[in-house]
Amino acid sequence: MTDQPSPKPELDDAALAFAAQVFESARSGDAERLTDLLGRGLPANIRNHNGDSLLMLASYHGHLDASRVLLENGADPQLRNDKGQNPLAGAAFKGNLQMARLLLDQGADVESASPDGKTALMMAAMFNRSDIVELLLARGADPSRADMNGVTPQAAAQAMGAQDTPKLLTEAVAACS
Repeated sequence: MTDQPSPKPELDDAALAFAAQVFESARSGDAERLTDLLGRGLPANIRNHNGDSLLMLASYHGHLDASRVLLENGADPQLRNDKGQNPLAGAAFKGNLQMARLLLDQGADVESASPDGKTALMMAAMFNRSDIVELLLARGADPSRADMNGVTPQAAAQAMGAQDTPKLLTEAVAACS
């Protein structure tokens, strides 16, 4: 006799509507509502159909207070979505220095990479986010780390036409030598 996995229960319309409201609370930065829901037992690391956690949505949309509430209630700053993206890379892409600092302060790994090997430093460098490049370097990001195609943050920045970050990265690589 083989053990068959039990089927997952289907969610009814009310449960689906509630879930949509919860994720919208994160996306819109409703820190008060998230505090209430987390206090009632909502898991901080639930994910939507794309694998985006509440923290991924709140941080990507720049909501510091909501992100802080989630982190204080156990949200994992390393939790990736279905594309392998993490909140720190999203903050780097968006150019949100305060969010990047919050995520790092709460345990985000500065060297964490997506499946293709891109780090937050590469994202910040590509989109000429100098202040975030400086923060990530100060927190220990490796300026010479390459992605799966052998592309370094400096090469990625140059390929994207970034004006300021290639110089920062050249200086950082030289300082490491």
